[in-house]
Amino acid sequence: MPAASLHALLEHSIDYAGMFPPASLKLGPALTNHARYVREPESWMLNAFVLPVGQFEAAKHFLSQFEPAYPLTISALGPRTENAAAFRDALIETDAAIRSLSALNVDLVSITQLEMFLPGDVDSDILNEARSIAGSLPAFWEAPAERASSTIALLADHNSNVDRPTFGYKMRTGGVTANAFPTSAQIAAALVTPAHRVPTKFTAGLHHPLRQYREEVQTKMHGFLNVLGAAVLAAEHKWDAAQTTEMLEDEFAGSFKVDDEFFAWRDWKIDIRRLKDRRRCATSFGSCSFDEPRDDLRALKLL
Repeated sequence: MPAASLHALLEHSIDYAGMFPPASLKLGPALTNHARYVREPESWMLNAFVLPVGQFEAAKHFLSQFEPAYPLTISALGPRTENAAAFRDALIETDAAIRSLSALNVDLVSITQLEMFLPGDVDSDILNEARSIAGSLPAFWEAPAERASSTIALLADHNSNVDRPTFGYKMRTGGVTANAFPTSAQIAAALVTPAHRVPTKFTAGLHHPLRQYREEVQTKMHGFLNVLGAAVLAAEHKWDAAQTTEMLEDEFAGSFKVDDEFFAWRDWKIDIRRLKDRRRCATSFGSCSFDEPRDDLRALKLL
């Protein structure tokens, strides 16, 4: 069994995105993988299957691979739009598709969150409309790193007017080319933006636990222990961007400590109870592989 603090940090943390680069699997093989993953011992790390709304109809043909004890949990990926008007129209269509699939077989499939790109001209009025359309479904709105602070501020203002904050920010942390990776300083700036009512999920480039140079992308990839760990520790200890950046750029495995009481980086630590609470600000990360994260954790003797 993993240390309790590692379990708390990584529980339901991986949104399996096998259909996306670099894996780029077809729908069938990706769902077959997911059906296997939900039955494996490390399924506690698994969150949802990232499924584009346009593939909902095709996905119905693969539901026989799942069963009530091991259902298909979906993160619905809405289409990318270029402006607020198109965003609103696409969201209405997306909501209809979500309702249709959700009603198909409640024992085999559930949609637990929505992901969608947020155009730069979306304002608070459009967000209020989005809430009316999406209802209580948690939604993560993606914006590029250079718009992170303004987007988080917009979402925080919206969430302050509701009983439970269900709008979050989605940050892209990599891709298949070097220029797709935001800097550590950009990630840090998003993590320390004072908006405690805005949960964040990450996507792309977080296949490995620790920051490291990868030949396939000709740059350093961010580590999911760095990112999730920095998110909870920055929130717990009120770090500034410089301190957060330092952790994000640490490539030494010995800096990270996990046991049954605390998760720690260097001299900074957080107990399990507080860690579970702080995880609400860093919910999950999308990865086209569920094997690489586990293999690397085993290599580090953490799993």
